[in-house]
Amino acid sequence: MFVAGAVFACPVFSQQDKPGQHPKNDVLQEKTGKVIPDIAEDIEVLDREAYAPRPLDTMQGLATIAFGSCNKIHMPQLWTEINANNPNLWIWLGDIIYADTTDTKALAAHYKRLKTNPDYKKLRSKAQVIGIYDDHDYGLNDGGKDHPTKKGAKKCLMDFLDVPMNSPVRKREGAYTSYTFGKGEQRIKIIMLDTRYFRDALEPDPEKKRRYVPNLEGTILGEEQWKWLENELRTTKANLTFLCSSVQVLSDEHPHEKWGNFPNERKRLLNLIAQTKPKNLMILSGDRHMAEISKMEIQGLPYPLYDFTSSGLTHIRSGTSEANRYRVGDMILKRNFGILKIYWVNDKPVVTMQIRGPQNELFQEMVVKY
Repeated sequence: MFVAGAVFACPVFSQQDKPGQHPKNDVLQEKTGKVIPDIAEDIEVLDREAYAPRPLDTMQGLATIAFGSCNKIHMPQLWTEINANNPNLWIWLGDIIYADTTDTKALAAHYKRLKTNPDYKKLRSKAQVIGIYDDHDYGLNDGGKDHPTKKGAKKCLMDFLDVPMNSPVRKREGAYTSYTFGKGEQRIKIIMLDTRYFRDALEPDPEKKRRYVPNLEGTILGEEQWKWLENELRTTKANLTFLCSSVQVLSDEHPHEKWGNFPNERKRLLNLIAQTKPKNLMILSGDRHMAEISKMEIQGLPYPLYDFTSSGLTHIRSGTSEANRYRVGDMILKRNFGILKIYWVNDKPVVTMQIRGPQNELFQEMVVKY
């Protein structure tokens, strides 16, 4: 259930509230005063089933994880296909709703429309849901730490994900958090990084030869999140870890958002993984409106590091090719979602990575035996 804060309210609607009748709760207008068309057509009475909190059961083992990003709520979505895979867990990797707005009421209205989508409700009825925002639900395209309503964006995300009010993530700055699922030797840890809240500004190329020039001094995570992440990696008892980043980590030749825009931060992350040596870590990422799998061999790390990107639940990028020296397999330029199928040989996980799309078509599959 959404709970309104003192400053940033992410409201729900009573059964009597209708746009225009109760201006205080009317979420249909941006600061321009224009009605948001896709929301205006869909405002309904409060769906109590959709808003019933669903606490996480972290004792549950995870055999199938689904994930994705870049979901425009007014376009056809892939929930029927995702549900067909019977995932135990769904992970949002950002751009959940595409509400580029500083109006947290409008942001909440977009989340409401998604949360009451019948097929998304089916997913929530059988799969647990966690996630992180990216720029289009954070509220500012390519936005970072200077976004003026980032606290409101965080609160709306927390409410959408049913994060308990007493959760530590509610009480600190930023939306980063972690979860450990399962028992004993088959525990799986999922680390959600916040690549927006503390990130320094991107530096546009003054000569216009590329979109951004490398920022050699800035940070992506901020020092508190870095300290937290190091502790998470050093102290984990899981035998499989998924490190979730809304933007790509390994692929660094394209001109868009990526860890490579902050090369020293990217190096710091890879060095931290090599130094802490968490058992069997894989990166999950989104943002790019396409899907691909990247692989890097890192000195000192006893297994290859994969970055599995799935992006474009409702739309894909233009263009047919893009350089990525770490890519294994193909770049998939079709609407897609990611599937991770996990089974165990004693304490050793075997992870099958699948890129799927409309009609649940399998575009690519790769098996990693740790």
